[in-house]
Amino acid sequence: MKLFIFHTPELTPTDKVPECAIAVDVLRATTTMATVLAAGGEAVQVFSDLDQLLAVSEKWSSEKRLRAGERGGSKVPGFDLGNSPLDCTPEVVQGRRLFISTTNGTRALQRIQDAKAVLAAAFVNRAAVVQYLLEKQPETVWIVGSGWEGSFSLEDTACAGAIAHSVVQQTKLSQDELAGNDEVISAIALYSQWQDNLLQLLHLASHGKRLLRLNCDEDLKYCSQTDILDVLPIQQEQGVLVSKK
Repeated sequence: MKLFIFHTPELTPTDKVPECAIAVDVLRATTTMATVLAAGGEAVQVFSDLDQLLAVSEKWSSEKRLRAGERGGSKVPGFDLGNSPLDCTPEVVQGRRLFISTTNGTRALQRIQDAKAVLAAAFVNRAAVVQYLLEKQPETVWIVGSGWEGSFSLEDTACAGAIAHSVVQQTKLSQDELAGNDEVISAIALYSQWQDNLLQLLHLASHGKRLLRLNCDEDLKYCSQTDILDVLPIQQEQGVLVSKK
């Protein structure tokens, strides 16, 4: 197994696809997706375009759908939800499909949707993602951070490092054997430094600061928790993720 970490979707190679690709958007899209599926949501369908989301979701009855839209950290007017995982309680999401479009996370998923296996990862479900990698042993794995509008984001790279760090710990592979690019080594180092204080790291991150200005303190607390959800969002068909049974 070779891991490759890309800080943003734009940095991924355009002439190849990996056996397994993992999208990471800690603040907050992939955290929200994992939370929805853990709470009994039927599926999560991702869109980069809001108008396309509205058109596709219109075919579903209002009892069976939820529309989540976020731009710049704020809820899109007229949508049921923004991008806060705290709103995705079983009472709200049980048995319903979440149609979601966010500033960054949904773009990352669309960029990697042609991979043989596509997963969504965050700190909250890191262990489930690692377990999948250990069981399936894919030859090439891309971990793709969502970043912020094309630029590096601290929290996504730290989460990618958390995944790589755990794979190293649970296999006999050294960092050198596992790393397909230098970003893997740097991401492991970043996570290793902050693993005992991830909330502080999120407070230092530019998007974390953006969310704090929007009074999303509790979201940051939730998103900084590691291995609290035993759920693996996996692509069933292009753009549609379900919980792996």
